[in-house]
Amino acid sequence: MTDTQNSRDAVVIERTFDAPVVLIWRMWTEPEFLKEWYGPDGASIPIANMDVRVGGIRRVCMEMPSPNGPMQMWFTGEYREVVEHQRLVYTESVSAESGPVLSPTSPGTAGGHPMMTEVRVELEAVGNRTKMVMTHAGVPSDSPGAAGWAMALDKLAANIATNRGR
Repeated sequence: MTDTQNSRDAVVIERTFDAPVVLIWRMWTEPEFLKEWYGPDGASIPIANMDVRVGGIRRVCMEMPSPNGPMQMWFTGEYREVVEHQRLVYTESVSAESGPVLSPTSPGTAGGHPMMTEVRVELEAVGNRTKMVMTHAGVPSDSPGAAGWAMALDKLAANIATNRGR
């Protein structure tokens, strides 16, 4: 696995996984797979609703432990581009559990964070391996969000062996 990260106004992570592109695609597009790896260390994904088609809606609940009990963060977005086994593009916004997008100045949100960001996942088959470039525009490369992506993609890599036969 290789990993590079650069850009000030976007997280850009390139990795090569020892898995076929069809498995990496499933890890990004099927809720039961996404729940296994998405989010930073310590996070769980109790809910992942994903209508993976152009115009389809994505709603994900991320749960993190806190001193006062589990803390939930909700994210919503729309799929803008879906090219099976090649490219996945979706928007992402922090939202309330009931669905509405929250303003970056709402309590519990990271101040200064844009109202909407865009995640682009590009996959390329390289023999039996997959080169992936993930770009999250609107999230600085030196932010906690960038660190969270690095942890999440480490979890994705660790889950490959478990899911290879599925």
